[in-house]
Amino acid sequence: MIIAVVVILVLIIITLIFYNITIHKKIQKFKNLNQKVTNLYVVQDFMNAIGETSTVEEKIKKINDVLIERYEIKYSTIVVFNGAEYEVKASNVDPKHWDSLKSLHEIDMFKDSIETATPKYVTVNNENERLPYQQMEFGRAKSAIFFPLYIDNVYIGYWIIESGTPHDFDNVDTTVLEVIKENIVSVLKTVVHQKTLESIVRKDLFTGLYSEEYLYGEGKKVIDQYTVSTICMFKIINIQQINKDYSRELGNKVITEISDYVRENLSQEYVFVRYMGPKFVIAFSGVEANAVADFLNDIKEKIETMQISLTEDEIQNLNLEVNSRKKLTKEATKEVAVPRLNFVISSYYKGTGLEEVLKKLEEYLDNAAPNESNITNI
Repeated sequence: MIIAVVVILVLIIITLIFYNITIHKKIQKFKNLNQKVTNLYVVQDFMNAIGETSTVEEKIKKINDVLIERYEIKYSTIVVFNGAEYEVKASNVDPKHWDSLKSLHEIDMFKDSIETATPKYVTVNNENERLPYQQMEFGRAKSAIFFPLYIDNVYIGYWIIESGTPHDFDNVDTTVLEVIKENIVSVLKTVVHQKTLESIVRKDLFTGLYSEEYLYGEGKKVIDQYTVSTICMFKIINIQQINKDYSRELGNKVITEISDYVRENLSQEYVFVRYMGPKFVIAFSGVEANAVADFLNDIKEKIETMQISLTEDEIQNLNLEVNSRKKLTKEATKEVAVPRLNFVISSYYKGTGLEEVLKKLEEYLDNAAPNESNITNI
C-alpha cells in the first residue's frame, strides 16, 4: 500500500515537473514572441521616423526618442564622427554633459571596445561611486553599455545607454540590444546619403533657384507637411534650337525670364527649383493634381506668348571673344525667341520615394516626342 502511494506521488511529481517545464517553455516562447513583436514595432517606428521628418538631425533625434520610449531606457545618446570631430546627434541627457559624452572614444576602456567592435558594459557597486568617464557628474548614471557603430566595417561613432541604478544592465538581453544597434546603423546608413545631398545644395547661377538637391532636404521638409502633393516637371523643349539659331546668351535669358515669371506667380508655400538644364520642378505642397491644371495651363499659355530678345545694353555688357561678338551685333536685338514648354505632373504621397517620382517624370520628358508641348498627368 505504501509502495503504491509512493509510486503515485512520484508520478505526480514527474508530471508536475514536465508540466512546469512545458509552462516555462511556453512562457519563454511567449516572451521571445513578445520581444520579436516589440522589435518589429521599433523597426516600424524607425521607418515612420524617416518618413515623417526631413532633415538628418531630425531623423536621428526621432529614432533616439523611439528607443527611449519603446525600451524604457533612462538615457540614450548617439554620437557620430563627421570626419573632423565627434558630434552628439541625439541625446536626452542634459547638454551640459555632452562634452563628456562626445569624448568617450578617448577613454581607454572604450578605445578597446572600438578596436574590437564589441560592446562594453560598465557599472558601479554603490551609490557613492561614479563611472570612469564621468567628470563633473555623480548621481546621473551608475551603469552604462557602450556600442561602437560601424557602416560597412567603417567606424562612424557610438551609441551609449545609461541608467541611474548600479548593475541595472546585469541581466539585460544583449541580443535585443544588438538588434537595436543594427537598426540604428541602418538608419544612419540611410540618412548619410541625405546628409551628403544637403551639404551640396547650391543656387543656380542664372536663375537664383535652388538646385535639385534642395528637394531632398529643406524642400522635402515643406512638402512632407502634407499627406498628398503634386509634383510638376517642365522642360523648355526648344532651348537647344534657340542656342543654335541665335546664341547661348539669348538661351540663358530665356531660362531666366521663364524662371522669374514662374517664381513671381507662384505661392511661397510651393517649392520651385531648377532641376537640371532646361528642366524645372514645382512641388505643389498639399495640392492634388486636378487642382493645379488651370494654373499650369495659364502659366504655359503666358510663357509661350513671350517674345524674348537681348537688349543693346545686354549685348555690350557681355564679355565675349571677338568671334562671338561678331555674331552679336546690334542686329541681334531684332532676334526674338519664343519658348515652348512640355509639362508632366504626378502625385506624391508623404513617406514614399520623392526621387522615384522625379525619375519617372524626367524619363517621360526625355522620351517624349521632340515637339510635344502638353500638360500630361502620369
